[in-house]
Amino acid sequence: TPDNTVLMDAWDGYRPSRTRVTNSWVQAQVRNPIVLTGDVHAHWASDILADFSAPGSPVVGSEFVCSSVTSGGDGYDEPTGRHPWAAHNPHLKFWTNLRGYVNTRITPQAFTVDYRCVPKVTVKGAAAFTRARFVVDDGVRGARQTFNNPSRSRATIAPRSDAEKIRDTIRTESG
Repeated sequence: TPDNTVLMDAWDGYRPSRTRVTNSWVQAQVRNPIVLTGDVHAHWASDILADFSAPGSPVVGSEFVCSSVTSGGDGYDEPTGRHPWAAHNPHLKFWTNLRGYVNTRITPQAFTVDYRCVPKVTVKGAAAFTRARFVVDDGVRGARQTFNNPSRSRATIAPRSDAEKIRDTIRTESG
């Protein structure tokens, strides 16, 4: 964020530890570092940079964050897949506040993540759908989006302002 707000449950709250981990990847020449994590009540996809404070810093890995399945109740979708923080954090590639899970496929050629979402967790039997797909190709650092399927339902489209989305994020991911 412009004021350097950090969430203590995320890597941003532990910068020296994050730096040690990412530096170890670089020193060990790890081809495709992948971080899978979750339960922050939203889906995120991002590149991990060598130095987040330096514009143009090299990508050293990819991070895929999975939403909780039901915690926090019904979520909402941003059709662009962009959180307001992406304006100040270009390494953030995707965000949705819908609930769900991820499916991964790991082959010698690529690591693929499907973000599976449920439009409403309060509706029994609501069918999950693939909201987005990202691929990390073997030997190529950084995630690329290969599929984008925003929710078409009015009931799940984010009716909130950027300020409200930021407040929601801070409230759900730090509380």
